[in-house]
Amino acid sequence: MRTGISATVSMDQNFVQFLHKNANIGKDVINVVKRNGAQMQNLAMQKAPVDTGFLKRHIHLNYTVTLTDFIAVVSGDADYSGYQEYGTRFQPGTPHLRPALYETEDTFISEMERLVSDHR
Repeated sequence: MRTGISATVSMDQNFVQFLHKNANIGKDVINVVKRNGAQMQNLAMQKAPVDTGFLKRHIHLNYTVTLTDFIAVVSGDADYSGYQEYGTRFQPGTPHLRPALYETEDTFISEMERLVSDHR
C-alpha cells in the first residue's frame, strides 16, 4: 500500500497573465515548492517509526514541473507505510507523513503569498 501527500499549484487564466507580467516568478515558485517539499520529506523521515529503518529509507520526494503545475510529492513507498500512517483495526498508527505536511503547510502558504505580493 503506497501512501503519499502532494502539494500542487495549478494556474488559472489570471495566474497565467500574472506570470507573463512577472516572467521570473516561475523560477521562484519552483524554488519554494522544492524547498518546502524537501523540508516535508526531512520531517517525515524524522517522525517515521524506526525498527529496521526500511520505512524511513523509503520516504521519497519527487518533483513534476509542467507548463501549468509545479508539484512536489512526498510518499512512503514501503508496502506497509499506509498501515504505519493510519493503523489497523489491531494497532494504532504512527503518523509521520500527515504531521510533516501540517508542519510544512503554513510556511509553504506564507512563502507563496509573500512571493505573489512581492511581484504585484
